[in-house]
Amino acid sequence: MGGDLDVNQEIEREEEDERGPLRRCIVTRDRASPETMVRFVVSPDRVLTLDLSARLPGRGIWLSARRDVLETARTRGAFARAARGQVVVPPDLADILESGLLRRMMDTVGLARRAGQVVCGFAKVREWIAGGRAGLVIQAEDGSPDERARLLSGARDLPVVEIPTAAGLGAAFGRDHVVHAAMSHGELARRFRVDNERFTGLSGRTVPGSADRSAGRV
Repeated sequence: MGGDLDVNQEIEREEEDERGPLRRCIVTRDRASPETMVRFVVSPDRVLTLDLSARLPGRGIWLSARRDVLETARTRGAFARAARGQVVVPPDLADILESGLLRRMMDTVGLARRAGQVVCGFAKVREWIAGGRAGLVIQAEDGSPDERARLLSGARDLPVVEIPTAAGLGAAFGRDHVVHAAMSHGELARRFRVDNERFTGLSGRTVPGSADRSAGRV
């Protein structure tokens, strides 16, 4: 009797979490804004499905955007417990998450490009920085370290997001490769930063809130 009551209370608590402004991580049990977390749903054939836009039907399974949390959920049966039954977890779940978030980030760059809210190339980015138009700088990790540092000379307070490859960033501009880009202040820049924080946390590159971020890097 007591066990049934505990289960019912847990169900009610999770349903309330799903309706409210915050979501609860199934591993850490911490509550946070949905856009800073990662949502999954279970498909009709019991396959764990990533839902980065948080729009798929069904009860959400939420995780904090951290690599260690993802590994704990994957290896210790947290997804099955949250789904209250057997669930198939893709073996390449970490790769699916990283590629999905990178794709969202590049889609945001594409939207900003069409809206005239982003530029690329060393000269144009420097011009935006000097003119105070840049709300965010994007750089490819495989670009020249010296050139990347030179671009940011005198602009250390500006948030910087690092993308793994110049080819990946270039694709958003219809080019073979792009090392430097700048996005203006606004909702698209904010969305890009939120997705980047999820990406860095899940990829293990930089956990949001680390020393890198306090120094002006995202």
